[in-house]
Amino acid sequence: MVFHVDDGAYDRFMGRYSMQLAPLFADFAGVETGQRVLDVGAGPGALTAELVARVGAERVAAAEPSPEFIAALGLRLPGIDAREAPAEELPWESASFDVVLAQLVLSFVSDAAATTGELRRVVRRGGVVALCMWDEGGLELAPPLQAARKAVVDEDAPPLRALPYRSAEALSDLLVQAGLQRVETTTLEVKSEYSSFDEFWEVSRAMAGPDTVWMQGLDEGRLAIGRAAAHSALGSPRGAFTLSARATAARAQN
Repeated sequence: MVFHVDDGAYDRFMGRYSMQLAPLFADFAGVETGQRVLDVGAGPGALTAELVARVGAERVAAAEPSPEFIAALGLRLPGIDAREAPAEELPWESASFDVVLAQLVLSFVSDAAATTGELRRVVRRGGVVALCMWDEGGLELAPPLQAARKAVVDEDAPPLRALPYRSAEALSDLLVQAGLQRVETTTLEVKSEYSSFDEFWEVSRAMAGPDTVWMQGLDEGRLAIGRAAAHSALGSPRGAFTLSARATAARAQN
């Protein structure tokens, strides 16, 4: 899946979580000064920015298939080696990096096995490949949006596609099948505060992603019904509230 969405809309919806996740994931992957690192499926740069802070822009590369996000990366993080490319066909030579990371990517690639094969190809012998995805059921923002969809979408509408690779076992299996060794897993959790339900709803409406794409094209009346259902599912908050997001991460050595 290639996201065609404004980078600011992505930041307000998912970036508020992925920017907090990035340092935890980089710690788990063992990213440190002096390494050359690659961020695969970089989006607008939540993890990429963390990598730049740790090793310097000249030692960071990023692959991203979305032209909108590639443009954002160039503006936000000058000096990195950012290339428009899918995760299944990385445009770097073999053994180019010490650490290769894919944060919140594996569920959206067309071929996860080919992707992990490419991650292994471009990491040096003894280097690390690290993956992470939100756990199945790990996003507290999802149930209220699912309740909103149920309230307004016709009963015979096709269900949303279940996203794969959202467990420690699934990520570990991908790494093992790619021929990587010494697999380790962990759980990473972050939180984000919303000033009000209005903020939650507006940032959700602006993001055309897997949890919100069904909102596109609905009239204001049906959106109001969905909004009421989401508000109720969240416990009808009247002021600020906090939601958590839990991810599984897996790392292995080449």
